[in-house]
Amino acid sequence: MKNLVYQMFILGTGNSLDYALENNLGGVIFFTRDIKSKEQFTNLINEIKQKSTTPLFLSIDQEGGRVERTENIHARYLSAREAYKKGKEFLAKQTEKIANELIEYGINLNFAPVADVNTNPKNPIIGERAFSNNTDEVIDGVKITSEIYRKYGIIPCLKHFPGHGDADKDSHLDLPQINLPLEEMEKIHIKPFYEAKEMIMAAHLHCTCFDTEAIPSSLSKNAIGYLRNKMNFNGIVISDDMVMKGVQNFGSVEACKMAINAGVDMFIFRDADSKTIEIIEDLIKEIQKDSALQQRVIESNKRIQELKQKMLG
Repeated sequence: MKNLVYQMFILGTGNSLDYALENNLGGVIFFTRDIKSKEQFTNLINEIKQKSTTPLFLSIDQEGGRVERTENIHARYLSAREAYKKGKEFLAKQTEKIANELIEYGINLNFAPVADVNTNPKNPIIGERAFSNNTDEVIDGVKITSEIYRKYGIIPCLKHFPGHGDADKDSHLDLPQINLPLEEMEKIHIKPFYEAKEMIMAAHLHCTCFDTEAIPSSLSKNAIGYLRNKMNFNGIVISDDMVMKGVQNFGSVEACKMAINAGVDMFIFRDADSKTIEIIEDLIKEIQKDSALQQRVIESNKRIQELKQKMLG
């Protein structure tokens, strides 16, 4: 069971990364702190691959604009909104450049494109990260970028389900509430997520159309159940970073248990430190006492292995 649970985690770098890799870690996420030069970063990825017992998701947030991790190496790409404004051809060419760059390093999973429709002008976290405030334009941008990533052998992960566009708070700092009826969520915010095939990132958002209690969508049986049963999505559902304040009120181990029960397959933790390892080890103990959780872990591992075999060879 230990190996199966570690497979469900994508961790950042840190002094406990080697231990996690020895125990069948599912993947690694890289941040600006990890990327000093092209050569150094490529070497880091190769070292990590050699230490791993299993093929890894080697991941990054490389959206373009203010969320990209290579600012130590070169000037930023345009944000999704600005690139889309310049036309489909420009967006496609920029995405090809990003894809080429990621392949060169050895990255195989990009936490992009952003599928949020930025309907709230005061949104502190999405803004120009979204292709548009218009649903059809977002679908268009998501299609173009996803197809290019797939063509280059990079897994696109659409985020942040069920839609972060109407939020007025930053989920890194708080649990935003989206107080829209389901019909409006479906018509405007959920539609772009139908473009996902491989992976969707669940947001730390409280959507009142799914839960009256303040439960983040990333832990919600109703929200993830909608994704699985209404949208028939059978790819990997991954959480947004589990150290974000939007999810921390529940405590990390309890939050992971709730998410697994809800149907989430993988978790991101930004640091591979002793604290994160302790959370995973405590979670393993909890899972060993619960046959329903064990069954869910097996289901998640099946999805993870299917995607790795398909995309990582």
